[in-house]
Amino acid sequence: MSQSLIAAQSEFEELCDHIRESGLVAFDTEFVSEYTYQPELCLLQFATQDRCAAADPFQISDLSSWWDIMADDTTTVAVHGGQAEVRFCLNQHGPPPRKLVDIQLAEGLQSRSYPLSYSALVSRVLDKNISGKETRTDWRRRPLTDDQIRYAMEDVRHVLEIWEQQRKSLENQERLDWAEVEFERFVTDLVSDSQREPWERLSGVHKLSRRDLAVLRELAAWREQEASERNRPVRKIIRDDLLIEMSRRHPKTTAELLATRDMNRGDYKRAAPKMLQCIQRGMGVPRDELPKLKKNLQNRSYDDHVLGKLLAIALANRCAQMNVAMSLVGTSADLRELVRWHIESRSKDKTPRLAEGWRSDVCGQLLEDLLDGKITLRVADPHSDYPLVFEEFKDSSN
Repeated sequence: MSQSLIAAQSEFEELCDHIRESGLVAFDTEFVSEYTYQPELCLLQFATQDRCAAADPFQISDLSSWWDIMADDTTTVAVHGGQAEVRFCLNQHGPPPRKLVDIQLAEGLQSRSYPLSYSALVSRVLDKNISGKETRTDWRRRPLTDDQIRYAMEDVRHVLEIWEQQRKSLENQERLDWAEVEFERFVTDLVSDSQREPWERLSGVHKLSRRDLAVLRELAAWREQEASERNRPVRKIIRDDLLIEMSRRHPKTTAELLATRDMNRGDYKRAAPKMLQCIQRGMGVPRDELPKLKKNLQNRSYDDHVLGKLLAIALANRCAQMNVAMSLVGTSADLRELVRWHIESRSKDKTPRLAEGWRSDVCGQLLEDLLDGKITLRVADPHSDYPLVFEEFKDSSN
């Protein structure tokens, strides 16, 4: 397989033409996110069946031909843990990928290992060893060394071969449709996340009142604007936990604001008037216009939590039986959502993820029967990978 580093626009356009003709391409990126508002794209790597190439975005002024390909409905783009690649497509182009394959996800649908690193996946599927990733490389520096380029190319060189073996295996297990659903969900979730307001992305929001949320909304919007204008990461402007604390305390003066631990930095003192204005605006929002949390971010009841823990044991056992990664089937939040939906007599809210599609086939009915008391679970073999068995409940009182 030939390989090259592309730094000219004409060569990049020719590569894109080749990718269109191939219809299938592996894709990866190298980027740096510590210093700028948005991660800085430093290298793009591609592999088809015939070619392996890297493109230098510092030399190529227009990457739109590639983003057009990534978002079309004719070219399959294969990635490994492709969150960053999808986000670059959304931020730099707009429309999301239409035919994305993620080999990390695919492996989790036929084994209990998720997420597997790229090198571990190459070793497992292809029985090959590759060098570790240059995790401490500053990909912004030029010129790139031969070692950097070689490592970067390695990140896409084996992706298509892995996917071909995974595709055949998933098809044999009648799980290929699972993978197609998950690839689409993967992209949809990233699109939804990109559309959330800044305050909704912060941890700890479920502990705040609606008035607190109004204050947080103003503070988070200010921080986002500051980060964009100064081209700095948002958390370098001010930390998440400090925004949450200010939203909870509602300081009215500079002295009150700076009394919070870790707020005595010079840049925080300089920004104090703007932050106090944000707090004042949040406090002035009319009661009927206060923001609300989405249902999946609201506080959980104790019953949701306890029953979710019980279902997690059953789910772990079922996933071990079926050799699928539990973290892909359902999270703790998914289990609590199922509990709440079931207890509320299958409310008119959207059907929970565990009760639809392939997840329902794997565990949905089992978990609902467990909640209804129709089945019981007991330990059969404590030395087994899946020690529990599920049995129909028999009422001995009758």
